[in-house]
Amino acid sequence: MATEYLAAPGTSESDLETPALVIDMDVAEGNIARLQSWANANDVDIRPHAKTHKTPLFARKQIEAGAIGVCCAKVGEAEVMVASGVRDILITSQIIGERKINRLASLAAEANIVVAVESEGNVRQISEIASNLNVEIGVIVEVNTGMNRCGTAPGEETVALSKLVDSLPGLRYDGMMGYEGHVVANRDFEERKTEAVRSATTLVETAEQVRAAGLDVKIVSAAGTGTYNITGMVEGITDLQCGSYIFMDGDYLEVFDDFDPALSLLSTVISVQDGYVVTDAGKKSISEDRGLPIVIAPSGGTVLSLSEEHCKIEVSGEASNLEVGDRVRLRPMHGDTTINMHSHYFLVRQGVLESALEIAGRGRVR
Repeated sequence: MATEYLAAPGTSESDLETPALVIDMDVAEGNIARLQSWANANDVDIRPHAKTHKTPLFARKQIEAGAIGVCCAKVGEAEVMVASGVRDILITSQIIGERKINRLASLAAEANIVVAVESEGNVRQISEIASNLNVEIGVIVEVNTGMNRCGTAPGEETVALSKLVDSLPGLRYDGMMGYEGHVVANRDFEERKTEAVRSATTLVETAEQVRAAGLDVKIVSAAGTGTYNITGMVEGITDLQCGSYIFMDGDYLEVFDDFDPALSLLSTVISVQDGYVVTDAGKKSISEDRGLPIVIAPSGGTVLSLSEEHCKIEVSGEASNLEVGDRVRLRPMHGDTTINMHSHYFLVRQGVLESALEIAGRGRVR
């Protein structure tokens, strides 16, 4: 791959070729420290979700700060992490099919791998492959605590599947997880709190039922960024799977300001028209699945539309002075889907490029 557009360390941020996905490292590291400090004070572990940043560098920073490991969404993401030396990974999605499970088992020979399950057939196949390869795979049962996406029903269904996992060779029963994803971005704190507590309580009560059946439940994992300080206060929750907190995005910044925005997309004005300008950032460099991006700077700009390679911005105030070649900084409403479009981050401190970092887990959807 051509790399001539990757600026050298020491380059001024204003000289980066665009569109450039910029990370303010001081802010990102501050967010890591802030969540870890809260967790330490409240006696809960952090197992951050790497599906947001998708890079071993940030996983290592989180672990060095005190995280007990990381979460990954897919085997491909976990392969990237293990190859870089990350040794404790929870895969939060069901891994289905012989080939993927073989890859999962191969990782278990090098690292502590835990995977979420919800069905008997999948559990039995993981057991068979793990046994054949003489490895042990940690298993947690995903419980549907209200999001109505994946997971077993709370109570007896979860107890039954947990017992099966515990009985099979090649598997180590570790516990369970839930995800209150249906409420993490609710703008109303009281509504968010009520539903998150209900969800976490359901999970904890199910864990107690499994313990009553004679199993050791070590992991009771839950939470997203928007519920870290709610779910994390429910007694019995062992660790939090927050991901977006490290960079934040426009959507989460409408939920709360507990963490600061570290992620932005730097773009360049390529056309000036009557009442609007056009920059070189379009749908191929910034996502719109949670709304159009926000103009951070200059002030007075409002994104009107995105096409494949163009961003049309209505201008007023300071933005009215924009000329061809000027820079416009945008904030995506959804960081995760924007990040997955880019091959590199541009890591910046005090306006100076520290490095261009490959997003090694980008596109690892299998």
